[in-house]
Amino acid sequence: MAELNDRDVREVVRERYAAARTAGSGEGCCSGVSLTDASGTEVFGNAVYAGAEVDGATGDALGAALGCGVPTAVGRPAPRRGRARPRAPERARRRRRGMSDLHRRLLAEFLGSMLLAAIVIGSGIAAARLSPADTGLQLLENAAVTATGLFAVIVMFSPISGAHFNPVVSLVDAAFGGISRRDAVAYIPAQVAGCVAGAVLANAMFAQAAVSIATTHRATGAHLLAEVVATVGLLLVIFSLARTGRDATAPAAVGAYIGAAYWFTSSTSFANPAITVGRMLSDSFAGIAPASAPAYVAVQLVGALVAVGLIRVLYPGVTPQTAAEIAIPHAEPAQATA
Repeated sequence: MAELNDRDVREVVRERYAAARTAGSGEGCCSGVSLTDASGTEVFGNAVYAGAEVDGATGDALGAALGCGVPTAVGRPAPRRGRARPRAPERARRRRRGMSDLHRRLLAEFLGSMLLAAIVIGSGIAAARLSPADTGLQLLENAAVTATGLFAVIVMFSPISGAHFNPVVSLVDAAFGGISRRDAVAYIPAQVAGCVAGAVLANAMFAQAAVSIATTHRATGAHLLAEVVATVGLLLVIFSLARTGRDATAPAAVGAYIGAAYWFTSSTSFANPAITVGRMLSDSFAGIAPASAPAYVAVQLVGALVAVGLIRVLYPGVTPQTAAEIAIPHAEPAQATA
């Protein structure tokens, strides 16, 4: 009888189990092998167990035990459906990994939202100073900087969190199963806090008061209709690319759409409840009065509902796996915390 150490035992189990599974035979990985300790005592395999013990186990149980005699030869058999519940230390390790991963994604959402708000508001302040007498030129400068800056921020953070930076994107992604509902609920405060921080940062960079409440009223019927259109269009761009496997083009496509929507919508395409909140805190070219913000957020949510319906009709193959790849492919976020 051969004498094997722990590493040898693991290798024998691995190799024989793989061979048995590949061949489709009824024999287990330990059939015909006898493992001993240094004293020559049987320590592993069929010979360790009395005939009555083996006879008392069902065929399914023997198969689940890798064919090593009885289920206790290697460990408890896994349930026939689903996976065995991991032991407590393993569950704790998984929880720690999950929490760490979620925190990392929340930080990415916060930082990305902060940079997005700083780009939108900061470029608006700069445009007003550089072209004080030309509103059209101000809008062109603001739109160009926002479009290119958004492209860069998406590329930066999408591999971590999916680069949502927008509560309606997170909610629609959760509706399709791309992220869990719990994660979507966690994303939204990070996005709002990031946009608030970005507004403060933009004001500070241009030597303005850290918080200055905007006075630009925008909530007319035309503006609100424009926000529905802008939100629906943004979500269609994002999820159509995910559905058709063109995720890598999303940063450019999203930036291009937002840059265009600055011009073809009367609202200049907020399409984002978090940035709407942030823009209340800067009395500048990009600001929005607090009295107008609730209506904007409401119609953005309406736009999200319309977009979900259109996506289901136009792209019925959107699966959780597809939705998880919005913006550009990234690590499986929902798996760790679903």
